[in-house]
Amino acid sequence: MDESETNSSKVITLGCRLNAYESDVMAGHARDAGIKNAIFINTCAVTNEAVRQSRYEVRKAKKNNPDARIIVTGCAAQIDPKMFANMPEVDRVIGNEEKMHATSFDPEHLLGGAKIKVNDIMSVRETAPQLISGGNRPDEKSQSRTRAFLQVQNGCDHRCTFCIIPYGRGVARSVPAGEVVAHVKSLVDQGFGEVVLTGVDLSSWGQDLPGAPPLGDLVRRVLKLVPELRRLRLSSIDPAEIDEALFEALTTQTRMTPYLHLSLQAGDDMILKRMKRRHSRQDAIDLCQRLQAARPEFTFGADMIAGFPTEDESMFENSRKIISEIGIPWLHVFPYSAREGTPAAKMPAVKGNIIKERARILRQAGETVKRDHILSRQNQQDLALFEATGLGRLADFTLVKVDNPPVAGAFANVQLTGYDGEHATGRVVNG
Repeated sequence: MDESETNSSKVITLGCRLNAYESDVMAGHARDAGIKNAIFINTCAVTNEAVRQSRYEVRKAKKNNPDARIIVTGCAAQIDPKMFANMPEVDRVIGNEEKMHATSFDPEHLLGGAKIKVNDIMSVRETAPQLISGGNRPDEKSQSRTRAFLQVQNGCDHRCTFCIIPYGRGVARSVPAGEVVAHVKSLVDQGFGEVVLTGVDLSSWGQDLPGAPPLGDLVRRVLKLVPELRRLRLSSIDPAEIDEALFEALTTQTRMTPYLHLSLQAGDDMILKRMKRRHSRQDAIDLCQRLQAARPEFTFGADMIAGFPTEDESMFENSRKIISEIGIPWLHVFPYSAREGTPAAKMPAVKGNIIKERARILRQAGETVKRDHILSRQNQQDLALFEATGLGRLADFTLVKVDNPPVAGAFANVQLTGYDGEHATGRVVNG
C-alpha cells in the first residue's frame, strides 16, 4: 500500500502498479482543483482479501482523520459501489473512469450531488493517456523521477475463471501510438531514465485500434522516435501474445530491457485450462528458451497462484518445477482466494492450510532461483539506474545495493560483488 499527499489531501493506493500510476494522476487532479482535507482511497478487488483490506483502510483513514472527507474509488468501488457508499465513513464513491478525469475533481462536482458517481465501465470504449508533468507531476515518493509508468492500455476482454478485474476495468482499449510517443518524449524531457509501458492486459494493445497493430509495433515506434530514451520496459504481459515484432525488439534492441514479467499463474496444463488461460506449460517454457537463446541475459518475473481449486499434489509439483525449469528469479506468489462472482469460486476448493504451505514452497523455490541468479553475476559489471531508495536497478530487474549510491535518477556502472540475502551487492565503478 502506498500513500501520497498533496495540499493536505492524501491518496492511499492498494493493489497493482496501474493503480499506483492512476493515483499519481488523481493526486495531480486534486492538487490542481484545490481539494483540501480529503483522503482518496484507490481500492483493489483482485481477491476477497483485497476488498477486505480496502474497507479496513477506509475505516482507518476516518479514525485517524475524523475531519477529512473520505472518497473511495478503484476496482472494488467500481464493482460494488453501494457497499462502500453504505459505510458511514465514506463521503463519495467515484468510478475507475471518473477518477481519471480532471473535471471529476471540481469541488462542486466531486462533493455535491449524488454520493455515488460510478458509470457503467463496460460502456467505455476509449482510453486516454494521463500525462504526469508540470503541475501534475508524480509524487517524488511514488515515481521518484527515475522510472515512469505510462498507461497505454486499459480493460480486458478475457475471462480467466479466477479474475473479477474485467468488471472493474471494462473492455480492452488502447492509447493510440502517436499519443504514447508524445508522452514518452515528455517523460524523457522531465528527466526519467526509464519508461515502463503498463496496462491491465498490455499484450492486447492495439487490437481495438484501426488496423489492429500489435504491441511490437508500438515498442518499435517508441524506440525509433524517442532515441533519447535510455530504457524501455514492459509491465506484466501474457505469454500467449508475444508477437514477432515484439520478440524482435526484445531480443535485438539494447534499450529494450532483457526482462519480462509473465502472467503465468500456474505450471500445470489442467490447472491452466481450468483457469481459462491461453497458454500451456510448454508454451511458456518454449517462449523463455527462445528469448534466452536470442539474448542470453534475459530474465523473467512471473505471477503464480498457489492452491487453485482442484489442484492436487502432482499439479502443484508441475507449478513448483516450472520455476526452476524456466528460471524465474522475480516471482510473485498469491495464495488462492476465492472471489465472489467468478467461476473458480464455485470449483472444489483446496484447504486453506494446504494453500498456505504451497505458497510458502513456491516462494522458497523462487528465492532459490533469485539467489542463484544474483550469485551467477558476481564480478560482472553492468549499468544501474538508481532509485530514491538508494538501490540501483539493472536492466534485467536485479536490484543492487551499494555503499555510496548516486542521486536518484542517475545511471552508473556497478561492479557486482555478492548477495546479502535480499539484494545483489556491489560498488560504483568509473567508466
